[in-house]
Amino acid sequence: MQDKAIGMTVFSRTDTSLLSHWWWTVDRWLLAALVLLVAFGLVMILGASPAIAEKLGLDPFHFVKRQIAFLLLGGVTMFWVSLLPVVWVRRFGVVLFLVCVGLLVLTMAIAPEAKGARRWLRIGSFTLQSSEFVKPAFIIFSAWMFSESHRTPGFPGRTIAVIAYLIVLSLVISQPDLGQSVLISVVWAAQFFMAGLPMIWVLGFAGMGMSGIFAAYLFMPHVTSRIDRFLFPTGNDTFQIDTALNAFRSGGLFGRGPGEGAVKRILPDAHTDFIFAVTGEEFGIIVCLVLIALFGVIVIRSLMKLFRETDLFVFLAVSGLIIQFGLQAFINIAVNLALLPSKGMTLPFISYGGSSLLSMSIVMGMVLALTRAASGETISSGSIRHGGGDDAAANQPYYSGGGWHRRSYLSGKRGEG
Repeated sequence: MQDKAIGMTVFSRTDTSLLSHWWWTVDRWLLAALVLLVAFGLVMILGASPAIAEKLGLDPFHFVKRQIAFLLLGGVTMFWVSLLPVVWVRRFGVVLFLVCVGLLVLTMAIAPEAKGARRWLRIGSFTLQSSEFVKPAFIIFSAWMFSESHRTPGFPGRTIAVIAYLIVLSLVISQPDLGQSVLISVVWAAQFFMAGLPMIWVLGFAGMGMSGIFAAYLFMPHVTSRIDRFLFPTGNDTFQIDTALNAFRSGGLFGRGPGEGAVKRILPDAHTDFIFAVTGEEFGIIVCLVLIALFGVIVIRSLMKLFRETDLFVFLAVSGLIIQFGLQAFINIAVNLALLPSKGMTLPFISYGGSSLLSMSIVMGMVLALTRAASGETISSGSIRHGGGDDAAANQPYYSGGGWHRRSYLSGKRGEG
């Protein structure tokens, strides 16, 4: 009731403007959870980054100022994307995917090598990590191909999706970036499974994935080193993880207090990869659990919006995007708790980083756009919901009886997809 009252003071139900339509159709609980997450991330950057900046000889608030700039740009991006109807989310994702593939090729050609990897394109004072942006774009592209293969008999959507996956995977691995490769593979495989992949193929992909990780362990020295340090820890090789675990012990239930932590002065990646450890030391385990619960609310709320979804593209796109969001958060937290080998993966909206923050802004902007309520439009009339007319809606696959099907209006029956 309070939510509706706030909405009525800002926009009337009779207001037909774009902003009013957005306000009355967007999931405001999901939006509120995102705002809380972003606010908490800014507080943590304010506490964790000054020590790193001073160590590098920079202004103490160097990273804070840059993060605020990224947040403003990310907020505008998220809002703009969330305004888009479904058809324009799809078009934006496909165009972004093609651009990102080009950027990945350019990265391999001209990007400077840093720590044995070529992952960042320098644009002025900003470093662009193309692999961050290809993840949501590839999810949208794959969802489109899988849904189109159901909607249009004979369309080689699955084949195109497999070819696109192999291209993206080869470009990301060649950087090399095994962590992003695994994340992309898991999300893509989940989408493929939800689109109707036979179980024998699921087992086959799982076997190929395990074989790929084993091959990376054998032939990629930095992967070998990280896995060995995780499986066979020694005092000299686990400094970052040991320091992170000590931070949680030092913080206890209620933490040492904002700004009172010591781990941020020791760990070189305290404001990025290990910001969750800084949170544990300064705010305590209870706040860490609240933060994890906030991630859980965003994931569960997004998935709940799909319970009655009849559009296969929307179902696959939102599922893939929110799996990426949740899995990336899980990996970062698990690394901080020594449950997974060390991997340079940021905590969404919490860690410092322009590419990661802007990429996640696109992810959640797409989720907000795709989960917006239809606001009274029916599928048959919905140019706003589906971006097409009667024919486009009629061809949409629907979910029933444990699988996706196609409506056949010529025969008056529903055909298998």
